[in-house]
Amino acid sequence: MHDLVIKNIGELVVVPRGPIGGRSMHEVATMTNAAMIVQDGLIAWFGPEEKLESPAQCHVVDAQGGCVIPGLIDCHTHTVFAGTRENEFVKRLQGKAYAQIAEEGGGIRVSVEAVRSASCDELVELALPRLRRMLQGGVTTVEIKSGYGLTVDDELKMLEAVSKLKSLQPIELVGTYLAAHTTPREFADQPDAYLDLILDDKVLSRVRDEKLAEFCDVFCERTAFSVAQSRRVLETAKRYNLRPKLHADQITQIGASVLAGEVDAISADHLETIHDEGIAALTKAGCVAVLLPACSFFLGVEQAPARRMLEANLPVAIATDYNPGSSMVESLSLTLGIACTQMKMTPTEVLTAATANAASAIDRHNRVGAIETGMQADLVLLDVPNHHQWMYELGRNCVRLVIKKGEVVVGQA
Repeated sequence: MHDLVIKNIGELVVVPRGPIGGRSMHEVATMTNAAMIVQDGLIAWFGPEEKLESPAQCHVVDAQGGCVIPGLIDCHTHTVFAGTRENEFVKRLQGKAYAQIAEEGGGIRVSVEAVRSASCDELVELALPRLRRMLQGGVTTVEIKSGYGLTVDDELKMLEAVSKLKSLQPIELVGTYLAAHTTPREFADQPDAYLDLILDDKVLSRVRDEKLAEFCDVFCERTAFSVAQSRRVLETAKRYNLRPKLHADQITQIGASVLAGEVDAISADHLETIHDEGIAALTKAGCVAVLLPACSFFLGVEQAPARRMLEANLPVAIATDYNPGSSMVESLSLTLGIACTQMKMTPTEVLTAATANAASAIDRHNRVGAIETGMQADLVLLDVPNHHQWMYELGRNCVRLVIKKGEVVVGQA
């Protein structure tokens, strides 16, 4: 591993490590005419270029006045899946409701059947080009959930695919066990019997012992699992060192965000219908609020109340929710642009949300997501002079170079 020097940085966005409360997310410092030294995969020094003392032998990157930010972190995705649902997409545009589409055989069932029919290797082959494109967009860490198998074997197959993908490409991957995504058709009237299967000691022991996942997620919703059932899922998983996450308050308000606070969840995700009690519960628990603006944009529904959460000083993260049904959006930068235009978040706030706070949502905040000496050198060089212009040029990939653990993985040194 060679030392790396980045010179002629037009703007270095010095994001501190997370979690960062909502009221401070816009206060990130920037440095103009900056330089940086990377050694042994870590940030060794940064400061004004006039004070740079380059190592004797190093690779040099000329930033050419571009902007340097931490590597982006997509902390809520379903990147491992099979099949597409474009017919359903068209039906929604023609006015059909999701419930009606599901009754006609569409919805999540389509993805479940496709995943069940695919081998682990086929799931890996399908996911690889998606991850390569995400990397080219500046994403260096991605969380991936199971949840489209809805049998023990197929859920484990999805997590095994995530494990295989870790060694096949540079992005750091984080697995989450989401077998409690919905009740499969085989258990249509027996959700608790299905939970018995996926929470069995042998299953959770395997997930833990083979390090297939670090987190356990559950879709707490009227159409999925109740608060009591979700509590059972998360409290059981905790005993196997799987930290709680929730799909919370997405469609209806049944108290999911309050539950997230009560079970000490690391994150509560979606939150489109969150109320003041839920915001207070998350704030008290130190839970990260993960917002998914591309999902609401894709479905054409109201966005989560981001500014209310920011004003309550909640640490807010943003992720794509990349999945074949409700957010077929793999671009995190586009998602951040949607958060700017639809949620009225500033470019600095969304950058903080997709770095420091996204790292906090997957327990990586002491290693990635920040520009700080000693932190892992996951960095992105943009071909724009500042991060405001990055968000302003909505829809264009402004990434010129990506560095993961001190190695250039996109572009050239």
